[in-house]
Amino acid sequence: MTRQMTGAKMVVQALKDQGVDTVFGYPGGAVLPIYDEIFQQNDIRHILVRHEQAAIHAAEGYARSTGKPGVALVTSGPGATNAVTGLTDALLDSIPIVVLSGQVPTFMIGSDAFQEADTVGITRPCTKHNWLVKETDKLSGILHQAFHVATSGRPGPVLVDIPKDVQFATGDYTPKPQAPIGHYQPQVKGDIETITQLVEAIERAEKPVFYTGGGVINSGPGASHLLRELVEATGFPITSTLMGLGAYPASGKAWLGMLGMHGLYEANLAMHGCDLMINIGARFDDRITGRLDAFSPRSKKAHIDIDPSSINKVIKADMPIVGDVGHVLEDVLKIWKARGRKVNREAIAKWWQQIEEWKKVKCLTYKQSETVIKPQYALERLEALTKGRDRYITTEVGQHQMWAAQYLGFEDPNRWMTSGGLGTMGYGFPASVGVQVAHPEALVINVAGEASWLMNMQEMGTAVQFNLPVKQFILNNERLGMVRQWQQLLHGERYSQSWSEALPDFVKLAEAFGAKGIICKDPKDLDDAIMEMLDHDGPVIFDCLVEKHENCFPMIPSGEPHNKMLLGDAQATNAIAGKGAVLV
Repeated sequence: MTRQMTGAKMVVQALKDQGVDTVFGYPGGAVLPIYDEIFQQNDIRHILVRHEQAAIHAAEGYARSTGKPGVALVTSGPGATNAVTGLTDALLDSIPIVVLSGQVPTFMIGSDAFQEADTVGITRPCTKHNWLVKETDKLSGILHQAFHVATSGRPGPVLVDIPKDVQFATGDYTPKPQAPIGHYQPQVKGDIETITQLVEAIERAEKPVFYTGGGVINSGPGASHLLRELVEATGFPITSTLMGLGAYPASGKAWLGMLGMHGLYEANLAMHGCDLMINIGARFDDRITGRLDAFSPRSKKAHIDIDPSSINKVIKADMPIVGDVGHVLEDVLKIWKARGRKVNREAIAKWWQQIEEWKKVKCLTYKQSETVIKPQYALERLEALTKGRDRYITTEVGQHQMWAAQYLGFEDPNRWMTSGGLGTMGYGFPASVGVQVAHPEALVINVAGEASWLMNMQEMGTAVQFNLPVKQFILNNERLGMVRQWQQLLHGERYSQSWSEALPDFVKLAEAFGAKGIICKDPKDLDDAIMEMLDHDGPVIFDCLVEKHENCFPMIPSGEPHNKMLLGDAQATNAIAGKGAVLV
């Protein structure tokens, strides 16, 4: 049943109809009517960020940790353009967010009015879909459609651009159940014939591996449960992309660890040597595949993905299955069980023997100093002292991000928030704000590098204002660590602009914002310092001074296949080292 209200009131009512409880935003002239409506209600909480990019990343953290769409509200012009990085980040990592932007009045569009930008044109390449609403009567329907598009199929960001006169004008509001959702109806059920071919391949495989990605998590908790059931029933090894960590537990007996450029030796060698690769909700990203012509050269490849455009885009699939991961895994299990739950047990046992040999390399080995904290050691201690807690981890981007993925264990989905596809420095802090808002009683830690963290340091104001006890765990090497590593290994040790100078005193910076600051540089003090951080009931900046020139290994150098890895301090047996490991 429709009813009359202003466009601004429609926005707030639509958010309520969609079950939204939190909006991250920053006001400006073109959205003041909406902010006025927010002021006059108490159902939706508004979190005032200090920069629009942070609003989008906070909405991403909220979405990733809850499975619900995140919502951000920004003004026109610079407000909208500041949101572009976050929108692109969400698009590449398939994060469902709805961004509402103000726009100059319709009669001024195209006149270069104050704070005018072609928001729809600018954001078209970095959203699933966007809308410029020119009629108030159409606003509610478009808002409901925006949530449908953001959350259906492959999730992603959408944007609704709302001119100021549309916000002031009165029109008919259509409630969610009655609003048309348009023609966008993604395919969720996979082709049964191809699924049956996959089951037949599972029955015959001698060297199988499950290769899983963020699509498993995006499909919902049911998909992770089905994945775990399938892995346990078949006895096949499983690995994951950076975005898929937690879909299968790190403590699971079939877990090989993360794969890819900084993935584990055994995971990459299993991918390289397998005869059946079952890709579930991953997109064959270049950080995973390495050199395409040498990527898993002897395997048959199944690819399960809800996005048809991802199938055969990078790697040709022998068994392409378009559909939602949860629905497809349900059918795989049903057909496999009906056919007698068959696998080639003898061959798989030999395959596991080979994998156990690769594990003996102990590719995450490092040499801890008595006087200097190694970043790996810092994360090992963080893992040991927080394991078993109600814990969520976000990261910035760089070496610390890869070390976090290697040394922190995730038992459940939606506990790990990181920027995978775009690699956005400055993502982690505002994402941790979004996670903490969604889970006020949980322990939320942002693992950061000092260079990345400074990119959105202003969000300490948000954390303090809203009393969000987020812990900023900064691995401070006074370097742009990953840039410096590549310069050392690939650019003749020419360290062009990769040293951070004039860094702030992070303890004083924390205190200036009204938060707690902790500094630690001695390995003997690390456990006590971490516990001090964990025991503090407010936001903390933890400045962990670490080895300045530590490199992140394992590493597949650019242009090399999976079986040509740099292993750092890992000590391989001669037999194994001769088969692809390169010790540096």
